[in-house]
Amino acid sequence: MIQTQRTIANPVSMSGIGLHTGTECTMTFKPAAENTGIRFVRVDLGGNPEIPAVAEHVVDVSRGTTIGIGEAKVHTVEHVLAAIVGLQIDNIIIELDGIEPPVGDGSALPYVEVLQQAGFVQQEAPKDYLVIDETVMYHNEEKQIDIVALPLDGYRITVMVDYQNPALGSQHKGLFDLEKEFVTEFSPARTFCFLSEVEALANQGLIKGGDLDNAVVIVDHNLNDKEL
Repeated sequence: MIQTQRTIANPVSMSGIGLHTGTECTMTFKPAAENTGIRFVRVDLGGNPEIPAVAEHVVDVSRGTTIGIGEAKVHTVEHVLAAIVGLQIDNIIIELDGIEPPVGDGSALPYVEVLQQAGFVQQEAPKDYLVIDETVMYHNEEKQIDIVALPLDGYRITVMVDYQNPALGSQHKGLFDLEKEFVTEFSPARTFCFLSEVEALANQGLIKGGDLDNAVVIVDHNLNDKEL
């Protein structure tokens, strides 16, 4: 693992529509000073409000993670944050002229590729690692979620997901070396939903920008001619 903080060398931008809002947005990644952290900036709003990417600012997790402070919000930040963390970037400013980042192909890979083009700069300040010194457990009965964090002299993640749908079954994956595995094994993982969910998601005002170029739809029932 890298021992000192990292930022990017040059500003880089990308544009496109958001997955859920379907609105156009240009997103620009900019270098940031030591100890800045990860900050989203809504340059389309008066005063250019900043939203630090910390758990306290999560305001919604309905089919995506929305962060916000007051009226300033940014939807669907999870793949952007995955790219930043996966590339071990500590300090970065993310400017947006809209409410939702461009979806790209529905994975973190487009953000990874843009950030790699920007290049990286190692800073002098040491990284501020969270050290788990005892087992931490979280359980959510309603959403059937369990998270267990265990002490380890390293960084490993093992995940399992089971939507109780035979079209997908149980999925398992482990990450054992962030630097070697994230870009090739994890960042290309794309947003997916089941075909049976599409109508309900649309009725909730979501997936307005979704299509087969930026999401995977898993067919979980027989199709009739009308659905085709």
